[in-house]
Amino acid sequence: MQKRSKVVIIGGGTGTATVLSALAGDNELDLTAIVAVSDSGGSTGRLRDEFGFIPVGDVRACLAALATGKNSQRVKQLLLYRFDRGEGLVGHNLGNLMLTSLTDIYQTPGKAIEVLSRILRINGRVYPVSEQPTDLVIDFEDGSQVVGEDFLNFKENGGRKIKQVSLRPQVQIYRKAVDALQAADLILFGPGDLYASLLPNTLVSGFREALASAPAPFVYITNLMSTFVQTHQMTARDHVQEITRYSGRKPDIVIVNQQEITDQEVIRNYQEAGLQPLVDDLDESEYRVIRADLVSPVTAQTVSGDALPRSFLRHHGPNLHRIVKEILNVQSKKN
Repeated sequence: MQKRSKVVIIGGGTGTATVLSALAGDNELDLTAIVAVSDSGGSTGRLRDEFGFIPVGDVRACLAALATGKNSQRVKQLLLYRFDRGEGLVGHNLGNLMLTSLTDIYQTPGKAIEVLSRILRINGRVYPVSEQPTDLVIDFEDGSQVVGEDFLNFKENGGRKIKQVSLRPQVQIYRKAVDALQAADLILFGPGDLYASLLPNTLVSGFREALASAPAPFVYITNLMSTFVQTHQMTARDHVQEITRYSGRKPDIVIVNQQEITDQEVIRNYQEAGLQPLVDDLDESEYRVIRADLVSPVTAQTVSGDALPRSFLRHHGPNLHRIVKEILNVQSKKN
């Protein structure tokens, strides 16, 4: 039997789930997701406040993306179902409640995720970057500070340049996340909100060291858009420079969208939300750049009962899958 390529995807939010969905049906790939634990908004934030566990929303989304086989659609429906009525239940996600219950039973998030993965026959692994909850601290260049990742969803905080982000309290990397990085054939970073979903992973104690010593290529998948709240007027090159600064490792490859967004309704919705297409100013003398059509023709749908805003576009799954396989093929020939 041919050895499967081990691909690790680091991030959080919808971006990581999108990449996993694109790759999950490929039996030649052995997938592991490592997700941030500083989320503090929506259903996952409410459960975190009540129980004191790590936020589980991004974990649940990744588990749903990894569901394959004849019952995959039922598993996705189960994990992604969001209550739109019921006192105390409105806005809560069933998958979040399942993970919270199992964490309460087994007392460790890692064990809870493993148990639910086995029950639902998930094809891959999902690891929290740490088993300890933490908060994201955002310092702006004007001297102001906010605590909590959910503040980056509020448009009134936009337009100010972020000086730095940090964690409070400091937490330790999950041992299995380290092992996954060390064993990987390819490490994908992103797409996802730069300061809310991606960089918080790099702030966990032990992450930089684990990434630095990982032999696999480090690949950054850029976002389709820049956001008014987080990355106002930041270009693709600015994103890469921030990732290098925080992770301690320059991406070996950068994957960037070259496709123009033509849907006028989508453009109008994004503009109203303060988002603009990400400007590609990447210099091929600095990075190996792969440019491709990465805009999905299917826009994301609003979910009843969901209190948080969701993006209208997704990365194009088949094209992402093709690029990942091409990178792995090139890498295998080198080895």
